Amino acid sequence: MPFPENTPTPDDLPSLSVAEIAALPVELLAILQHDVDERLKRDKAAKTRFDAGLVIRYATRAAEERQAQAKDTGTVRFDDGDFTVVADLPKRVDWDQDRLSAMVTRIRDAEDDPAQYVDITYKVPERKYTAWPEAIRAGFEPARTVGSGKPSFRLEVVNPS
Repeated sequence: MPFPENTPTPDDLPSLSVAEIAALPVELLAILQHDVDERLKRDKAAKTRFDAGLVIRYATRAAEERQAQAKDTGTVRFDDGDFTVVADLPKRVDWDQDRLSAMVTRIRDAEDDPAQYVDITYKVPERKYTAWPEAIRAGFEPARTVGSGKPSFRLEVVNPS
């Protein structure tokens, strides 16, 4: 069924009230839903490709900056022309659940409270881990794997004019 030329498009949706959208004919809602979904897929693919381009352009420089600062993960800043690149590589720590469970049992057997060292879900917050005495950390080391998250980059104007 053809619709009049003043039929809303996905670009019009932000300016329409929720009630106006709800009142549209179901056929138009279906078309808009399809169009919005397609736009989201396209935009997500564009974002993925754009982010990959930033990784190609900045990952090596960011790694060099982190190495110079003796950092494996975290945020570093460096300039590219009139922009500051903010390169973030989040730390991601994974824990072996079976080994953590065994350590919790040993702590309980020693009549200590494992909640002082670990969350009972068998995830260990990094803050707690770094605060532990060396003897406790040594027992947990085999259960711990440190990795990193997805890198991200944000471009900022150095001197906005």
